[in-house]
Amino acid sequence: MSVVTIERKVLQKNDDLAASNRELFARNGLLVLNIVSSPGAGKTTLLEATIEELKDRARIAVVEGDVQTDIDAQRVARYGVPVVQIVTNGGCHLEAALVAAAVERLDLDQVDLLVIENVGNLVCPANFDLGEAMKVVVLSTTEGADKPLKYPAMFRRAAVLIINKVDLLPYVNVDVEEIKRNAQHINPKLVVFETAATARLGITEWCDWLVARLAAGHA
Repeated sequence: MSVVTIERKVLQKNDDLAASNRELFARNGLLVLNIVSSPGAGKTTLLEATIEELKDRARIAVVEGDVQTDIDAQRVARYGVPVVQIVTNGGCHLEAALVAAAVERLDLDQVDLLVIENVGNLVCPANFDLGEAMKVVVLSTTEGADKPLKYPAMFRRAAVLIINKVDLLPYVNVDVEEIKRNAQHINPKLVVFETAATARLGITEWCDWLVARLAAGHA
């Protein structure tokens, strides 16, 4: 019983800080994405392709979460955008307090789109609101069609599903339509994109959708 009480206190404290983050982001007119996935689904490659596609259409900053290294942050920084690294030292997710500390290092007046790349994990990040406008879950075709059924909380709380690595479909035994059915059975409102980030396939459609959200004031 005491464990449950402690967990509730931790989540309540995080939710309070997330609300504070959300107010800060709103005051600065930011669209904030929390990108989540299993390790290896292609979050960082998708982020690189997104930055390259949007470089003349939006001012982007990135908060990179990783368990141990700054390898992904170094990759993203090569695209000339502000990047702040959070190393969780084994922690399986980012928390609102960590994001609050990270954004203090950014000039938010110079940012339209803030992308938070969460730690690679489909379980823990589902429970922690960071103050983002939306969670974007990235699923690789190599992971199979049953991931939404195995990790429903993440798909229930996400606004967008990106099915990545569709260029590998000739080599993997997976049905993209089955992935969509499974995911939208859990969350019928999910907006779905199909991409191959390494080949830059589907990136324009995804980025056009983001630009439309920015133009519409994030609605």
